[in-house]
Amino acid sequence: MLSREPLRVVRDFTCDSRRWAGYRPRENDVIIATAPKVGTTWMQQIVNLLIFQSPEPRRLMEFSPWIDCRFRGPIEQMLSIIEAQTHRRFLKSHLPLDALPIYDEVRYIHVARDGRDACMSLLNHYNSFTPEALETFDKIGLSDETIGRTFPRLPKTQREFFLHWIGDSENDSALRASNFFFRLERSFWTERRRPNLLLVHYNDLKADLSGEMKRIAEFLGISTPDSLWPSLVEAASFEAMKRDGGTLMPQAERLFIGGAQTFFYKGTNSRWREVLTDADVDLYEWKIKTELSPALIRWLTEGRLVAGDPRTSAD
Repeated sequence: MLSREPLRVVRDFTCDSRRWAGYRPRENDVIIATAPKVGTTWMQQIVNLLIFQSPEPRRLMEFSPWIDCRFRGPIEQMLSIIEAQTHRRFLKSHLPLDALPIYDEVRYIHVARDGRDACMSLLNHYNSFTPEALETFDKIGLSDETIGRTFPRLPKTQREFFLHWIGDSENDSALRASNFFFRLERSFWTERRRPNLLLVHYNDLKADLSGEMKRIAEFLGISTPDSLWPSLVEAASFEAMKRDGGTLMPQAERLFIGGAQTFFYKGTNSRWREVLTDADVDLYEWKIKTELSPALIRWLTEGRLVAGDPRTSAD
């Protein structure tokens, strides 16, 4: 049953929220909705392992389609693929929750990460686009009257890219810089007490992968034999995903110079500490205080294991 229709439309170089209009939910569908570069593919792999109860690597974009993606073919083709799936469906989105439909029978999982870490990872993403990918994004931007321009060629060094990201204006919303990032996080935080929404943090996956996977499995109503569990956790590790990257993300060869090995870059946090000045960090701290509540700031910065369960947070 539809609990809430989308409250707004999001159109940028990679996503168009209108593509969800033809989605028809099934009982226990899973939607993994996140900002870019916060652990989306990691969560897709975790849910894949839990649903199929096997450590065998699978092509994630085939088994877990990205509905709002503008560069993976017509929406009719994608919806046809989704309708033909017979397994428990788990879909990907890079939209804010207020741009998605919310159905009572669907499970939503949101992964978050400190904005500075997401920014550093996003730079690797942008720096690695192939000429073919950039040409595709140029065409999308020029063909959409709400964008009306080619994909900008952005600063390539870490500090300069961060300053561009944090100095975001509304005119840069199509690039998913800091304003978009913080608004996206607010959209999920506002709805955090919904029983069919689970908030997961990148820090917690790094600190206790097995524990977080058990929490996700419980949320999805999935039980796993004890004998199988270690192999699923190992298959969800960064090392295993980088090793199996060619199978998990074969389409990365067309998008990124270096393919899947570039896409699965380092999987680490705090790289920003080596490049940002004290003034840069102060700028970030000022920005989040103007955009987010204190409780959301703490959770976004530290994760559930340190900041506590978002559902019990007062603000």
